[in-house]
Amino acid sequence: MQKILQTTALVALTLAPAMAMAQDVRDWPAIKDAAQGQTVFWHAWGGDPRINAFIASVGSDLQARYGVTLEHVRLADTADAVTRVIAERQAGRDTGGAVDAIWINGANFASMKEQDLLFGPFAEDLPNWPLVDTEANPAVLVDFTLPVEGFGSPWAMFQMVFEYDSARLPEPPRSLDALRAWIADNPGRFTYPQPPDFLGTSFLKQVLYGVLDDTSVLMGPIEDIDYDAVTAPLWTFLDEITPNLWRQGRAFPANEPALAQLLADGEIDIGFAFNPGRASAAIADGELPATVRTFVFEEGTLANSSYLSIPSNAANIEGALLLANLILDPEIQARAQDPSVLGFQTVLGMDRLDAEDRARFDALELGIATLAPDEMGTGLLEPHPSWMTRIAEDWTARFGTGQ
Repeated sequence: MQKILQTTALVALTLAPAMAMAQDVRDWPAIKDAAQGQTVFWHAWGGDPRINAFIASVGSDLQARYGVTLEHVRLADTADAVTRVIAERQAGRDTGGAVDAIWINGANFASMKEQDLLFGPFAEDLPNWPLVDTEANPAVLVDFTLPVEGFGSPWAMFQMVFEYDSARLPEPPRSLDALRAWIADNPGRFTYPQPPDFLGTSFLKQVLYGVLDDTSVLMGPIEDIDYDAVTAPLWTFLDEITPNLWRQGRAFPANEPALAQLLADGEIDIGFAFNPGRASAAIADGELPATVRTFVFEEGTLANSSYLSIPSNAANIEGALLLANLILDPEIQARAQDPSVLGFQTVLGMDRLDAEDRARFDALELGIATLAPDEMGTGLLEPHPSWMTRIAEDWTARFGTGQ
């Protein structure tokens, strides 16, 4: 799947439009030399204080190891960074762009890749790439059904988990049908973030998996199917549950932190997140009761990887490459997996690490609310990116204007 750079890589990169980096991706000493003194502007979601603190810690390591400064450009929506890169392309700014790196996946990655706005391929030439477990986790090579082909370096894996307070809800609903019945019996105690928020739209995709007889249609673009007929069960499900949602479905939390706050405040009984360790981290910080636990649906829950990509017109490509490699360092990956920090799932293979690095992961306490790996169930593949865009638009037309 991945295109391996051959001996002509330097020529190819030099001649390719907007790829102005002088160094061969594989010439790591030259990349480190060129990156000295650079400031890398990493455009990444900034809605979670823990994530912001983690990125700041990575910046400290980047400065200490390589003399490169990291600036976290906090995004409310990754599409904002994509729009900026597109605007620079339209203005003819093929070098010196404002965006050096993006935390990305899904429709945003697909859009940039299809428009040739990404630098690369580079991921499989990073020094730390051999530590990535592509055999046990082949999903790190495919993003929302699209081959990544080295234009993004995976750095975290995620799977949707539902969060609940076991003191108030001893036995949670463990399937979509059970959740539907529970919502009817417990009006006002469930909600989801308002699409097009990523987590809110992900809930819609999770529903699709539960209501469709043939989920294989999700793997292809919506243009290839009878979209209205296929999605009819989704809207039927949402029409049924909406009057029984928090605030009778007349308002929705804006994003994941807002949803989490409703659970913390006891306004809802079930929340959800893509980070299986989020609840444990929140308990450790005193933000959730110690009785909160997590569960997954018996039929599985959505799973995906997050990537770091580099725009083709980035001003500091060398520094961005150092950043991409650094966050694959076992020390950094173990820090991200520590539930007291983030609780993210690592992309590294334990059998690919030396004894010292394996010990970093072995020493981690997953946390009181974190499911063990063998309890996570089936990770459902993300649908084609066109699904996320279209169902978010249609949801807004149906439910987003305020009833």
